[in-house]
Amino acid sequence: MNAYEEYMRQMAQPMRNELTNAGFTELTTSEEVDRFMESTEGTSLVFINSVCGCAAGLARPSAIYSLNHEAKPDNIVTVFAGQDKEATARMREYFDGYPPSSPSMALLKGKEVVHFIHRHDIENHSAEEIVENLITAYEKNNR
Repeated sequence: MNAYEEYMRQMAQPMRNELTNAGFTELTTSEEVDRFMESTEGTSLVFINSVCGCAAGLARPSAIYSLNHEAKPDNIVTVFAGQDKEATARMREYFDGYPPSSPSMALLKGKEVVHFIHRHDIENHSAEEIVENLITAYEKNNR
């Protein structure tokens, strides 16, 4: 790892911790992504993490807060765009028909994407709107 990559890894660590401290499982390799996708049952929130400002100010806090609702996903995982490139690329392969976007969030039922929140659904929206978007998807798909 070169000095730049190490610097970026150190800078991103608090952004990783924000999600893992809230219970998200971090998937850092394509193999971990495949293992998760092959074995997962129920609903899963997949958070594509990012260093951008809208991830910090809106996406991560909204995803975490949404988990306080009684209807919530069975599994919560994250990959980090720009950091864990292979894991992120592999996860995006499961999002057939959805262009790459970071940050973004996908609600899966088994392996099927049933709800997707793109970066443009995060930018210029309030945290409350993003939380409501997630909770509505949880309620619709946790039946």
